[in-house]
Amino acid sequence: MHRRRFLKASAVLSAGAAGAYALPLLTSFKSSAETTRAPSTKLRWGMVIDLTRCPDNCTACVDACKKENNVNTSGDKLRDIHRIRKVTLESTLSAAPARKSVPLLCNHCDNPPCAVACPIKATTKREDGIVIVDPHRCMGCRYCMIACPYNARHFNFRENPEQPNPAYPKRQHGVAESCNLCAHLLDQGKRPACVDACANVNAQALTVGDLNDPNSEISTLIRNHPVKRLREDLGTEPKVFYIGL
Repeated sequence: MHRRRFLKASAVLSAGAAGAYALPLLTSFKSSAETTRAPSTKLRWGMVIDLTRCPDNCTACVDACKKENNVNTSGDKLRDIHRIRKVTLESTLSAAPARKSVPLLCNHCDNPPCAVACPIKATTKREDGIVIVDPHRCMGCRYCMIACPYNARHFNFRENPEQPNPAYPKRQHGVAESCNLCAHLLDQGKRPACVDACANVNAQALTVGDLNDPNSEISTLIRNHPVKRLREDLGTEPKVFYIGL
């Protein structure tokens, strides 16, 4: 039997249980996140997105991500991969709804429900806090996509026939994937492609750095600005912070 077919057959029960438990797990994350985080000297990557500096019609970060990670899009809303995308959020709190263009990506939660829902440990959180998917291990059950409250996981229905970045592997079809903060670049001491692209258009809206370093640029931004995180109430402890949300 083909390896992937065997894995699908053998893990169907555990995968179903993982999906069924996805929402209750978020409640347990909330209660566990109420404890105080102990100070740590370990590297812990996070991102700050300053919406006051992010132009509505700019797609530099999205375009750079596609090129760096060999992501192919064809305009198919149901099947295209978006490691980072821009959406328009509308506030209904006032008589005249305010609209904001907001970049969305994996929030690299400290308590990632996607990792708990994965029945074969294809999704894991690295020691530096980056949540990644092992494409060689993923069997395509998509329970991580159900568990993610940020709709940041996508299923790769097809390979990209092109490879604009020969230094990065082609996308594999039949697996789930999401933003990994360009971990391959961070491991080389470089910045993620989206951050570089944002800087190149002089927007400077994206900042990635060490949340455990009080002197890092990202820690300074969080300390000096009112920031918000998406769905903080779920206790997932997302590490993407927004200024001006």
